[in-house]
Amino acid sequence: MSSALVVRGGWEGHRPVETTELFLPGLRAAGFDLTISDDLAIYEDAAKLNDFDVIVQCWSIGELTEGQCAGLVNAVRSGVGFAGWHGGVLGTFVTSRDYLRMIGGQFLYHQPDFVDYEVNIRADHPIVAGIDDFAVHTEQYWLITDTHNDVLATTVVHPAPGEEFTEDVVMPVVWTRQWGAGRVFVSAIGHRPLDLRQPEVASLTLRGLTWAARR
Repeated sequence: MSSALVVRGGWEGHRPVETTELFLPGLRAAGFDLTISDDLAIYEDAAKLNDFDVIVQCWSIGELTEGQCAGLVNAVRSGVGFAGWHGGVLGTFVTSRDYLRMIGGQFLYHQPDFVDYEVNIRADHPIVAGIDDFAVHTEQYWLITDTHNDVLATTVVHPAPGEEFTEDVVMPVVWTRQWGAGRVFVSAIGHRPLDLRQPEVASLTLRGLTWAARR
């Protein structure tokens, strides 16, 4: 049986318990034995981390100690998968540079209100297989990323009235990344449970969590 560590906590606005609970039945059905942690101290236990096949994280607006960051990134480098969504991976640990390099992106900005936007599938990949372009109504993340990401889906950010930028910007939404021997999956969608219950989002997110697991 495979094993997954679910690390959840931080800012309650992203509902870390409720959102991660949405995916626990699917992970169990996929053959994962689950361990839940609400304490980042688990990232310091190298021996324990290396027993897992994937780490699923939902921890927004947090900080890692040097030891926690080193433990996490080294575990992924050795082959443990890492996966998550929205602020639980992209809006957290902003002072931990190795963590940010590992996930390949950082949240910068979203408009004050939810917006309607389209998610455009851009890759032939098992995570998005059979999923067509789809629309969502939620936060649209503006991110800093790099070209080491294998981008599976994008969106177009349209300028809001009065903004400094007046042209559309294509922004990644879903990607994978390799960190040493470890697979990384990141999705920018998932501000609230309703977003993650949308069928397309639910499917690609669960697929991403299982895809990232160590082979």
